[in-house]
Amino acid sequence: MSIHVHGTIVTQYGVAANNRGETEGNMTTLQKILWKQLTHTTVSAEAIRYALRLQWQHRFAESQDPLFETNRVWDPESGDAGDFRITDQSFSAERFIDDDALGYMDAKAPKEEANVEEQVDKTDKSAKKKSGRVKGSTTARRGPLEVARAVSLHPFNGETTFNAKGGQKGRTSIYATEVHATAYQYSFSVTPAELRVPRRIEAILSAFSSLDAVGGNHGRFLYDFSPALCIYRLTADPAPRILYVADAVESQGGAVSLVVLVRRIEAGDIEASEVTVGGELLSEVDAQRLRGLGAHVFGGVKAATEDALQRLKG
Repeated sequence: MSIHVHGTIVTQYGVAANNRGETEGNMTTLQKILWKQLTHTTVSAEAIRYALRLQWQHRFAESQDPLFETNRVWDPESGDAGDFRITDQSFSAERFIDDDALGYMDAKAPKEEANVEEQVDKTDKSAKKKSGRVKGSTTARRGPLEVARAVSLHPFNGETTFNAKGGQKGRTSIYATEVHATAYQYSFSVTPAELRVPRRIEAILSAFSSLDAVGGNHGRFLYDFSPALCIYRLTADPAPRILYVADAVESQGGAVSLVVLVRRIEAGDIEASEVTVGGELLSEVDAQRLRGLGAHVFGGVKAATEDALQRLKG
């Protein structure tokens, strides 16, 4: 029986700006979706995965611990915006954490043209059609770590700031930027047994618990994506059942409600002993209800993450 690790994270509250370089005229825009009939801003799962890989890269550079070695290494000196270089073009889920957890795909074009003798004589209608195309090759691994798109906890009301570019002036010197004061929530799911190196679940949870800059306005803007609240579920149930369970409580100044999570535990859809919750956004009311049901409740995200890791080891 495999154990699955599902998680939902609510980030710090901050001011988000453009994180993809998208513009509408002189306006740098935020990505937006319609969420519960209201407009919310969003951050892609790929941006979160990028930040995970970058954190593992930094951890490996500091410690040389092979647990954190990445195959794709971001090089800020390559080109104008920097790019990844591939350490090993053959890829290795055993050696590299990003090849293992996030997967890879390497598609190669055919090295030779089709065999002329295999081509069909188009004037001979009785001849059977044969494919003379030489196929390329694909080396791929589907990563067991799945990450959901982050959605703002608060609706977007269309706030913008107006700016003027320094130096030589031009027609784009005056520009506007969409900004959103909010926290984000997103979820993830991973089955440690599907990792080639199951011990890497420690590096995965550690990265989520300390994730820093995910969004940002072309590197000039910092948004702290570290969790202010984390929920982990360690279970044999392959269905997460805890995705996006946090709701903003406007009357409590940034606090969140976990009433959806509580109801699912009370209904028996989630076993309370499978759940670990921790963080400053957890209200005392929700904390007491979760403790009473038998969940593991902590005041901080690091303590909650350590509890989840210890239970995995057990």
